[in-house]
Order: sequence, then C-alpha cells, then structure tokens
Amino acid sequence: MALAARWNTIANLENNIMDKVRSIDLAVQYKNLKIEVDEAIERVLSSGYFIMGKEGDAFEREFAAFCGSSHAVGVASGTDAIYLALWAANIGNGDEVITSAHTSGATITAILQAGAVPVLVDIDPQTYTLDPKLVNDALTRKTRAIIPVHLYGLPADMAPLLDIASKHTIVIIEDCAQAHGAEYKGKKVGSLGEAGAFSFYPTKNLGACGDAGMVVTNNPELAQKAHSLRQYGWNVRNISDEIGFNSRMDELQAAVLRVKLPYLDRWNTRRIALARLYSQLLAGLNIQLPVTPSDRTHVFHQYVIRSAERDSLRQFLTNNGIETLVHYPLPIHMQPAYSELGHGEGSFPEAERACRELISLPLYPEMSESMVERVAAVIKSWKP
Repeated sequence: MALAARWNTIANLENNIMDKVRSIDLAVQYKNLKIEVDEAIERVLSSGYFIMGKEGDAFEREFAAFCGSSHAVGVASGTDAIYLALWAANIGNGDEVITSAHTSGATITAILQAGAVPVLVDIDPQTYTLDPKLVNDALTRKTRAIIPVHLYGLPADMAPLLDIASKHTIVIIEDCAQAHGAEYKGKKVGSLGEAGAFSFYPTKNLGACGDAGMVVTNNPELAQKAHSLRQYGWNVRNISDEIGFNSRMDELQAAVLRVKLPYLDRWNTRRIALARLYSQLLAGLNIQLPVTPSDRTHVFHQYVIRSAERDSLRQFLTNNGIETLVHYPLPIHMQPAYSELGHGEGSFPEAERACRELISLPLYPEMSESMVERVAAVIKSWKP
C-alpha cells in the first residue's frame, strides 16, 4: 500500500474510533515505520555501543548533507545546540545576543546558559519572525550575535540580517528547531548563518523518541570546538583542554533519526499540501491565515491562524472534539522568569498581540484530508 494511502487509512480509522482530531499523533508515525525503527533499535542494543558510536557519526554526516552544511555535531537537545553554538563562537559573559520577543523560552534559556544577555526585538506581524527593520535599533557596542528564529516552519527574513551581521562583524546562529528542511532563497535553514541549531524533540518535523539536537555549520573551527565542548572539552579521551559539558546524542536516538531522515522531504511535502487545503477551506473568513513569502519554503511545523477572538474559537473547537495548542501564551518579556530583562507590557506590541491571538490547528503528515475538512467545517460553524 502506498505511504499516503497508509496515512489516510490509519488516520481515518483512529479518528472514527476516538471521534476526536488530535493536534499530533506520534503513534501513527511509529506504526508506519515500525519495522525499520524496531530494526534500528535492535541494531543499537545488539551492538553494545550506546553513546558516541557509529550511528551518531553516520547521522551527523547524513544530516549535514541534508542541510547543505559541511559539519554537524550531535548534542543532547535543541537548547544545548544553541548554547553550544554560542560557546563555540566564543560568545559568552556580558555579550549581547539579539533575538525575537516571540519564541520559545528555550531560545532565551540557551543565551543565558552561555552567559550572554538576551536583547529582544519585536516581530513582523505577518510572518511572526524577527523584524529586520528593528534590529539596527537594538545594536550596541556589546552586540555579538543575532539568533533569528525560524518559527512555525517559516524561515526568518535572512538577507537583511546577514547584511547587518556582515557590516557589524556579528555572528548569526539560526534557531532551526521548528524548520527542518525549510528553505530561504533556495538554501536550507541552518546553512545560512555561522551555525544552525536544531531540535529533534519528538513533535518536530524530524523527531526522535526523546530529546536530541544538532549544531550544523560550514566553519570547521566552530564544529571542532562544539565537538569538544559537548563532551567535557575533550579532544583526546579523558583529557579536558577546556571546561566543557555533557551534551551527547545517544545512539538510540541517532539510529531512529537515521530511519526517519529519508522520509523528511515527503513529510514536509505532505504538511505543505495539508496546509494548502486548510487555507483553501478557510479563505474568506475573518481569520488571518499563514503567509509564505515567495523567497521562502514554509514546512508548517504548525498551521497557525490568528483571531482577535482566539480563546472563544479555541473553546468552541475543544467542545467539538478538535484539539488545538497555544504555543506561546505570553511573550518572553512578560514571563516571570525573564522579568529581569527589564521590559514591561507594551514593550513589544506585535509579539504581545500574537500571543493573545494565535492558535495552532492540528497538522501532522499522517492526517487525512477528511480530518482537515472536519476542522475547517467546525471553524466555519463558529459564531464569534
């Protein structure tokens, strides 16, 4: 049976049984790949090598090639990938790092773990990514890096950011946690800046069976330093040339990710097709739909719509068996943990409005068209 048909058959069966559309169903993906995944796990368990072995080495090579980068360094999580990339780029204590006010707390945590200072900038209200026009105003003599976040599967507008970085000798570390395989002007994210940081958290477009991450780069010195830092600063076993960390991707995760990587392009194509169907069915409603600028490929980690009556819409969807998510209920500067950054309400109005109005609809490659049609029909029947 063709893979697309298998997706629809399994998704329809489970949807009928549960009478509910889930935001994501990881079990369906495992069922589709069960034989390959089980064989990969058995291969690792039988080898007796569980950390820093052949699977991790192979996955680094394969993922670097996928991204169009020369080097990849497997680490324990996407958060680790960001702060290890910063450390490997010699960015740390007191250095300022510009990033988006609308992102996961993981981005900010990684900057702080590196000892640097997060400098927040507001977002473009159409793409929800870092607004390059506002970055110049945030530059100071302490600015050492910019971390654009490729949010919801859409690359940030990189050309003006790369221009700023070149003019001011600033490093760009791309946060690619939600954009595996997305492209900007024909180049994969992660290959545009000095380094790219990926998460393989299970819900990502390319997800492990636990935590895992990757630093990709075309800079051999940065790759070598990240490689050393992830394991106690070793270049020779048990000899620490510098103070490093314990952030290693284990062999089981690498083996599972190697099974999944060859499917990533077709999964992304499926996401794009389902997103297109959503947009066709929801056109003309008083809802802002996702945009994809012509110079970018959106891989729809999430299909995010916008409504001033978001909470009412979400409750209505819940009441009708549609599971949704609000990924960022508060922008970074309004979260208690980051109050010391010194920004009050009103500091980043576009990020604040996005957090009040955005909702993520169910979207994953194994969804059927009928499930998308059901979600759209419920939204059309909503009376705000």
